Amino acid sequence: MKVKSVSSGAVVFFIEDDKPLYLVLRAFRNWDFPKGEIEPTEDPLSAAKREVAEETGLTDLEFFEDYIETPPYGKGKVARFYIAKSKSKEVFLPVSPELGRPEHHEYRWMTYDEARAILNDRLRSVLDWAHRKICNMG
Repeated sequence: MKVKSVSSGAVVFFIEDDKPLYLVLRAFRNWDFPKGEIEPTEDPLSAAKREVAEETGLTDLEFFEDYIETPPYGKGKVARFYIAKSKSKEVFLPVSPELGRPEHHEYRWMTYDEARAILNDRLRSVLDWAHRKICNMG
């Protein structure tokens, strides 16, 4: 499949009781990590930081340089995900100027097992990768 677009985002985590909680967002019936299109003038890491802030209100994040890309899906989309550590669980879902409503209907902080149970296979492999990295940081 020919790659037509690349989006960039992050697996956002928060440490609570010495365990990572993962931020997942729901749009309609689909759960995902915050991500979006890379603007022509942006590098992927800058796009990830902007998209996470736009979709969650979280700006005080520590981003790591490692990333993973999904295989092409949909009509040739690839998503690149970084890992970002949050100092806060205070998420808000701002109204998107283009949509006139928030891009997502709901957010949840979940344990690894909880997140794994609701994500699709493509995102489950991203979560598995991030979880291994995060558990090896300490």
